[in-house]
Amino acid sequence: MKEVLRFENVCMNYHTRQGETVAVKDLNFSVSEGEFVAIIGPSGCGKTTVLSLAAGLLKPTHGKVESFGASFGYMLQKDELFPWRTIEKNICLPLEIKRINTPENRARAFALAEKYGLKDFLKSYPSSLSGGMRQRAALIRTLAIDPDLLLLDEPFSALDYQTRLNVCDDVYKIIRSEKKTALLITHDISEAVSVADKIFVLTKRPASLLSAHTLDFPDGEPLKRRENKLFSHWFERLWKELNA
Repeated sequence: MKEVLRFENVCMNYHTRQGETVAVKDLNFSVSEGEFVAIIGPSGCGKTTVLSLAAGLLKPTHGKVESFGASFGYMLQKDELFPWRTIEKNICLPLEIKRINTPENRARAFALAEKYGLKDFLKSYPSSLSGGMRQRAALIRTLAIDPDLLLLDEPFSALDYQTRLNVCDDVYKIIRSEKKTALLITHDISEAVSVADKIFVLTKRPASLLSAHTLDFPDGEPLKRRENKLFSHWFERLWKELNA
């Protein structure tokens, strides 16, 4: 499969008045087209730094991050919908920023909204939507520019547990249906096991690759995975790695 992202011996150091902090050290991994990859690791290990490096928001101190010309869509922990803009205008925001707010691109974005249950809410404001619907709108906003790779920064962490399960299932189905490649950063082992084709486990800071796993579930949908006996096997294995 074609690679869309590669980290090659990547190091990232932060400099402050107090001195130098090594956040990432000799990190190597790749993401191929069509994969759903999750990265987990101990709290504070540098997961968000890895995502910022992938997006090009940070430049590595050493090593190389290659995207092979792939375009990115970034989905944050909170939906960050502007409360003074309708859902329709929020979804079109990336098109405005990139100056590609054409009738064709707007029609494509609105078709996604209709396909995934937001047709009747396009003229509504974010305050009138549930948390799950807001997050769905945030994903459609991210998809509006038709990115090659979706970067997901703990996108369900602000939701309550029940909503989180449902939205995770929704987001997974949308990403699969639209045939997108995704890189998810999460601290939640259950979440990673329920959606990912591959899971990369990071060490404590400075983050490097501790292990890489390819999951072998017969059915890909998150809620069905959670009912499979393999789910507890993978959860226990990853939990032991993180807490070794």
